[in-house]
Amino acid sequence: MSKTANPLFKNSLVLIKGAGDLASGVAYRLKRSGFPLIMTELPAPLLIRRAVAFGEAVYSGETTVEGITARRVDTPEEARQLAGSAIIPVLVDPAAVAVAQVKPQVVVDAIMAKVNTGTGINDAPLVVALGPGFTAGQDCHAIIETKRGHSLGRVVYKGQAEPNTKTPGVVKGHTAGRVLRAPANGHVTGVAKIGDYLEQGQLVATINSHKIQAPFAWALRGLIHPSVPVTTGFKIGDLDPRGNVDHCFTISDKALAIGGGVLEAILAGNLAGP
Repeated sequence: MSKTANPLFKNSLVLIKGAGDLASGVAYRLKRSGFPLIMTELPAPLLIRRAVAFGEAVYSGETTVEGITARRVDTPEEARQLAGSAIIPVLVDPAAVAVAQVKPQVVVDAIMAKVNTGTGINDAPLVVALGPGFTAGQDCHAIIETKRGHSLGRVVYKGQAEPNTKTPGVVKGHTAGRVLRAPANGHVTGVAKIGDYLEQGQLVATINSHKIQAPFAWALRGLIHPSVPVTTGFKIGDLDPRGNVDHCFTISDKALAIGGGVLEAILAGNLAGP
Protein backbone atom coordinates (compact mmCIF):
# COMPACT_ATOMS: atom_id res chain seq x y z
CA MET A 1 0.00 0.00 0.00
CA SER A 2 1.35 3.46 -0.84
CA LYS A 3 1.87 5.97 1.93
CA THR A 4 0.86 9.61 1.91
CA ALA A 5 3.58 12.23 2.27
CA ASN A 6 4.61 12.88 5.84
CA PRO A 7 4.33 16.64 6.55
CA LEU A 8 7.04 16.46 9.25
CA PHE A 9 9.82 17.85 7.05
CA LYS A 10 7.82 19.61 4.32
CA ASN A 11 9.21 23.13 3.68
CA SER A 12 11.83 22.61 6.41
CA LEU A 13 15.18 24.37 6.28
CA VAL A 14 17.70 22.14 4.48
CA LEU A 15 21.46 22.52 4.76
CA ILE A 16 23.42 20.81 1.99
CA LYS A 17 27.07 20.08 2.70
CA GLY A 18 28.88 20.50 -0.60
CA ALA A 19 27.89 22.49 -3.70
CA GLY A 20 29.32 20.46 -6.58
CA ASP A 21 27.32 19.25 -9.56
CA LEU A 22 25.52 16.41 -7.74
CA ALA A 23 24.80 18.59 -4.71
CA SER A 24 23.52 21.24 -7.09
CA GLY A 25 21.13 18.75 -8.68
CA VAL A 26 19.76 18.12 -5.19
CA ALA A 27 19.53 21.86 -4.49
CA TYR A 28 17.75 22.47 -7.79
CA ARG A 29 15.11 19.82 -7.08
CA LEU A 30 14.53 21.09 -3.52
CA LYS A 31 14.51 24.80 -4.40
CA ARG A 32 12.04 24.19 -7.22
CA SER A 33 9.88 22.35 -4.66
CA GLY A 34 9.86 25.32 -2.28
CA PHE A 35 12.42 24.32 0.34
CA PRO A 36 14.56 27.00 2.01
CA LEU A 37 18.21 26.06 1.44
CA ILE A 38 21.74 26.74 2.60
CA MET A 39 24.79 25.20 0.95
CA THR A 40 28.32 25.01 2.38
CA GLU A 41 31.62 24.68 0.54
CA LEU A 42 35.40 24.73 0.80
CA PRO A 43 37.35 28.00 0.45
CA ALA A 44 38.60 26.66 -2.93
CA PRO A 45 35.96 24.17 -4.13
CA LEU A 46 37.24 21.21 -6.15
CA LEU A 47 34.57 21.65 -8.79
CA ILE A 48 34.88 20.13 -12.24
CA ARG A 49 31.44 20.76 -13.75
CA ARG A 50 31.60 24.41 -12.73
CA ALA A 51 28.93 25.58 -15.18
CA VAL A 52 26.28 23.57 -13.31
CA ALA A 53 27.61 23.83 -9.74
CA PHE A 54 26.27 26.38 -7.29
CA GLY A 55 29.67 26.21 -5.56
CA GLU A 56 31.03 28.33 -8.42
CA ALA A 57 29.58 31.27 -6.46
CA VAL A 58 32.55 30.91 -4.09
CA TYR A 59 34.80 31.99 -6.96
CA SER A 60 32.55 34.41 -8.82
CA GLY A 61 30.37 35.79 -6.02
CA GLU A 62 27.21 34.73 -7.81
CA THR A 63 26.28 32.07 -10.36
CA THR A 64 23.09 30.91 -12.06
CA VAL A 65 22.23 27.32 -13.00
CA GLU A 66 19.07 26.67 -15.00
CA GLY A 67 17.38 29.83 -13.78
CA ILE A 68 18.31 29.51 -10.10
CA THR A 69 20.93 31.86 -8.68
CA ALA A 70 23.35 31.13 -5.86
CA ARG A 71 25.30 33.78 -3.98
CA ARG A 72 28.34 33.57 -1.74
CA VAL A 73 27.63 34.75 1.81
CA ASP A 74 30.03 35.40 4.67
CA THR A 75 28.14 34.40 7.81
CA PRO A 76 25.60 31.76 8.93
CA GLU A 77 23.26 34.61 9.85
CA GLU A 78 23.34 35.97 6.30
CA ALA A 79 22.81 32.45 4.97
CA ARG A 80 19.79 31.97 7.23
CA GLN A 81 18.26 35.23 6.06
CA LEU A 82 18.63 34.32 2.37
CA ALA A 83 17.61 30.67 2.72
CA GLY A 84 13.91 31.25 2.07
CA SER A 85 14.43 33.70 -0.80
CA ALA A 86 14.86 33.02 -4.50
CA ILE A 87 18.64 33.02 -3.93
CA ILE A 88 20.58 29.99 -2.65
CA PRO A 89 23.21 31.15 -0.15
CA VAL A 90 26.59 29.40 -0.40
CA LEU A 91 28.65 29.68 2.77
CA VAL A 92 32.37 28.95 2.94
CA ASP A 93 32.30 26.55 5.87
CA PRO A 94 34.52 23.49 5.35
CA ALA A 95 33.68 22.01 8.76
CA ALA A 96 29.95 22.79 8.41
CA VAL A 97 29.87 24.51 11.80
CA ALA A 98 26.76 26.32 10.55
CA VAL A 99 24.78 23.14 11.24
CA ALA A 100 24.95 23.84 14.98
CA GLN A 101 24.29 27.56 14.48
CA VAL A 102 21.31 27.59 12.11
CA LYS A 103 19.84 24.26 13.31
CA PRO A 104 18.34 22.99 10.02
CA GLN A 105 15.61 20.37 10.13
CA VAL A 106 17.37 18.45 7.35
CA VAL A 107 21.07 17.97 6.64
CA VAL A 108 22.19 16.46 3.32
CA ASP A 109 25.81 15.33 3.06
CA ALA A 110 26.57 15.81 -0.63
CA ILE A 111 30.33 16.19 -0.32
CA MET A 112 30.92 12.97 -2.30
CA ALA A 113 34.16 12.19 -0.48
CA LYS A 114 33.34 8.44 -0.57
CA VAL A 115 33.98 8.45 3.20
CA ASN A 116 32.16 10.12 6.07
CA THR A 117 34.05 13.34 6.82
CA GLY A 118 32.07 14.20 9.96
CA THR A 119 28.33 13.85 9.43
CA GLY A 120 26.38 12.39 12.35
CA ILE A 121 22.86 11.04 12.61
CA ASN A 122 22.13 13.54 15.39
CA ASP A 123 23.11 16.59 13.30
CA ALA A 124 19.44 17.20 12.47
CA PRO A 125 16.03 15.52 12.84
CA LEU A 126 16.60 14.09 9.34
CA VAL A 127 20.07 13.39 7.93
CA VAL A 128 20.48 12.16 4.36
CA ALA A 129 23.80 11.20 2.74
CA LEU A 130 24.79 10.62 -0.88
CA GLY A 131 26.65 7.53 -1.99
CA PRO A 132 29.20 5.25 -0.29
CA GLY A 133 30.93 5.91 3.01
CA PHE A 134 27.85 5.91 5.24
CA THR A 135 25.68 3.38 7.03
CA ALA A 136 21.97 4.16 7.21
CA GLY A 137 20.73 4.00 10.79
CA GLN A 138 24.21 4.69 12.11
CA ASP A 139 25.65 7.77 10.35
CA CYS A 140 22.43 9.03 8.82
CA HIS A 141 18.77 8.18 8.46
CA ALA A 142 18.85 7.53 4.73
CA ILE A 143 21.33 7.18 1.87
CA ILE A 144 20.74 7.98 -1.80
CA GLU A 145 22.34 5.59 -4.29
CA THR A 146 24.71 7.49 -6.60
CA LYS A 147 26.08 4.70 -8.78
CA ARG A 148 24.78 4.70 -12.35
CA GLY A 149 22.51 1.78 -13.10
CA HIS A 150 19.22 0.29 -12.01
CA SER A 151 19.40 1.62 -8.42
CA LEU A 152 20.49 5.19 -9.15
CA GLY A 153 18.49 7.62 -7.02
CA ARG A 154 16.94 4.97 -4.78
CA VAL A 155 16.58 5.68 -1.05
CA VAL A 156 18.43 3.23 1.21
CA TYR A 157 17.15 3.04 4.80
CA LYS A 158 19.25 0.10 5.97
CA GLY A 159 22.87 -0.68 5.26
CA GLN A 160 25.04 1.10 2.71
CA ALA A 161 25.11 2.32 -0.86
CA GLU A 162 27.02 0.32 -3.45
CA PRO A 163 30.80 0.58 -2.86
CA ASN A 164 33.00 2.97 -4.79
CA THR A 165 34.51 1.21 -7.82
CA LYS A 166 36.95 4.09 -8.47
CA THR A 167 35.89 3.88 -12.13
CA PRO A 168 33.60 6.53 -13.66
CA GLY A 169 30.22 5.32 -14.79
CA VAL A 170 29.71 4.34 -18.40
CA VAL A 171 28.55 7.12 -20.73
CA LYS A 172 28.09 6.05 -24.35
CA GLY A 173 30.52 3.19 -23.84
CA HIS A 174 33.25 5.28 -22.21
CA THR A 175 34.40 5.23 -18.58
CA ALA A 176 37.84 6.39 -17.40
CA GLY A 177 38.68 7.84 -20.82
CA ARG A 178 36.20 10.67 -20.37
CA VAL A 179 38.01 11.98 -17.29
CA LEU A 180 41.05 14.26 -17.59
CA ARG A 181 43.70 13.88 -14.89
CA ALA A 182 46.71 15.99 -13.96
CA PRO A 183 49.99 14.79 -15.48
CA ALA A 184 51.97 16.74 -12.88
CA ASN A 185 51.67 18.88 -9.77
CA GLY A 186 50.72 22.51 -10.23
CA HIS A 187 47.85 24.71 -11.38
CA VAL A 188 45.70 24.11 -14.44
CA THR A 189 45.75 26.78 -17.13
CA GLY A 190 42.77 26.32 -19.39
CA VAL A 191 43.18 26.72 -23.13
CA ALA A 192 39.74 25.45 -24.09
CA LYS A 193 36.60 26.63 -22.30
CA ILE A 194 33.75 24.65 -20.80
CA GLY A 195 31.29 24.08 -23.62
CA ASP A 196 33.90 23.94 -26.37
CA TYR A 197 33.68 21.06 -28.81
CA LEU A 198 37.15 19.54 -29.06
CA GLU A 199 38.77 17.67 -31.90
CA GLN A 200 40.90 14.63 -31.09
CA GLY A 201 44.33 15.77 -29.92
CA GLN A 202 43.24 19.38 -29.38
CA LEU A 203 44.93 21.16 -26.49
CA VAL A 204 42.59 21.46 -23.51
CA ALA A 205 44.88 22.86 -20.82
CA THR A 206 48.42 22.92 -19.48
CA ILE A 207 50.06 22.33 -16.12
CA ASN A 208 53.41 24.07 -16.15
CA SER A 209 54.93 22.74 -19.41
CA HIS A 210 52.74 19.63 -19.54
CA LYS A 211 50.02 19.52 -22.20
CA ILE A 212 46.59 17.99 -21.67
CA GLN A 213 44.94 17.00 -24.94
CA ALA A 214 41.52 15.65 -25.86
CA PRO A 215 41.72 11.87 -26.39
CA PHE A 216 38.71 11.95 -28.71
CA ALA A 217 36.41 14.47 -30.39
CA TRP A 218 34.26 15.33 -27.38
CA ALA A 219 32.67 18.33 -25.67
CA LEU A 220 34.48 19.80 -22.66
CA ARG A 221 31.92 19.47 -19.87
CA GLY A 222 34.07 20.60 -16.96
CA LEU A 223 37.47 21.98 -15.97
CA ILE A 224 38.82 22.72 -12.51
CA HIS A 225 39.36 26.34 -11.44
CA PRO A 226 42.91 27.60 -12.12
CA SER A 227 43.40 28.66 -8.48
CA VAL A 228 43.17 25.07 -7.19
CA PRO A 229 46.55 23.36 -6.65
CA VAL A 230 46.46 19.83 -8.04
CA THR A 231 48.70 16.79 -7.77
CA THR A 232 49.57 14.11 -10.30
CA GLY A 233 46.55 11.94 -11.08
CA PHE A 234 44.04 14.41 -9.67
CA LYS A 235 40.80 14.74 -11.65
CA ILE A 236 40.87 18.09 -13.43
CA GLY A 237 38.39 17.80 -16.30
CA ASP A 238 35.38 16.02 -17.70
CA LEU A 239 34.59 15.23 -21.33
CA ASP A 240 31.17 14.35 -22.72
CA PRO A 241 31.35 11.66 -25.43
CA ARG A 242 27.80 12.48 -26.53
CA GLY A 243 29.17 15.72 -27.95
CA ASN A 244 26.06 17.75 -27.07
CA VAL A 245 27.33 21.15 -25.93
CA ASP A 246 23.99 21.93 -24.24
CA HIS A 247 24.74 19.14 -21.75
CA CYS A 248 27.69 21.19 -20.48
CA PHE A 249 25.31 23.84 -19.15
CA THR A 250 22.44 21.76 -17.82
CA ILE A 251 22.15 19.55 -14.75
CA SER A 252 22.87 15.91 -15.54
CA ASP A 253 20.38 13.06 -15.51
CA LYS A 254 22.39 11.53 -12.66
CA ALA A 255 22.23 14.67 -10.51
CA LEU A 256 18.50 15.05 -11.08
CA ALA A 257 17.86 11.40 -10.20
CA ILE A 258 19.80 11.80 -6.96
CA GLY A 259 17.95 15.04 -6.25
CA GLY A 260 14.69 13.19 -6.70
CA GLY A 261 15.83 10.60 -4.17
CA VAL A 262 16.60 13.28 -1.60
CA LEU A 263 13.21 14.92 -2.23
CA GLU A 264 11.51 11.55 -1.68
CA ALA A 265 13.41 10.95 1.56
CA ILE A 266 12.40 14.35 2.90
CA LEU A 267 8.75 14.20 1.91
CA ALA A 268 8.37 10.62 3.12
CA GLY A 269 9.83 11.67 6.46
CA ASN A 270 9.79 8.03 7.52
CA LEU A 271 12.99 7.42 9.45
CA ALA A 272 12.43 3.69 9.57
CA GLY A 273 11.91 3.37 5.83
CA PRO A 274 9.00 1.82 3.92
